[in-house]
Amino acid sequence: MKILKNEKGVALVTSLLLTLISLGMVMALLQLVLMQTKISGAHKRYKNSLEAAHGGVQLLAKEILPMMFSDVADPKATLTSQFAAIELDTSSNDCLMQKFQSPSESWTACGDDSKSLDAKKSWDMTFKLPGTSGAGYRVFAKIVDTRVGNSDTSGINLDSAAGVTGVGSNVQVQHVPGVYRVEAEGESASNPKEKAELTVFYSY
Repeated sequence: MKILKNEKGVALVTSLLLTLISLGMVMALLQLVLMQTKISGAHKRYKNSLEAAHGGVQLLAKEILPMMFSDVADPKATLTSQFAAIELDTSSNDCLMQKFQSPSESWTACGDDSKSLDAKKSWDMTFKLPGTSGAGYRVFAKIVDTRVGNSDTSGINLDSAAGVTGVGSNVQVQHVPGVYRVEAEGESASNPKEKAELTVFYSY
């Protein structure tokens, strides 16, 4: 007897197809898990670098930059001595003083990359922030633009603060603060690819 319709093996083929589909779904799920793990790791590393950049900016704004306005004779020697624990280094005194006292159009003592937005190129200051474990983080900072104001840096109180009750006839000059644009970058000391950049406007 001749069998015209042979359905032998259909169940096997169907089961193989279902197995293949299941394996594909499992592989896709594993790929998603791996991608999420990589993204989480990258986010954590970026967050650490960003925290280092924030810490460096806080140190600059509250400790380092104010010293530059206190009429220091040798800023480079003073800063490197005061902050030797974090291995602070600076650019030349001439470049630093020009950036603090002159508009950016008048900078002649600084390098070609002094106005570049890349804080790591021709940096003005760099220092290391130690971590609880590992090699820590290095911070680079650079003033890329200066708008000079009329702030007094002598430390002498020029205004009696008497207001409308004062009896003096002197007219006080309106204060126009100097504004500095600072580019900062925090990066892992062991892996420079782990980095974060910040732009800060500092007014004095």
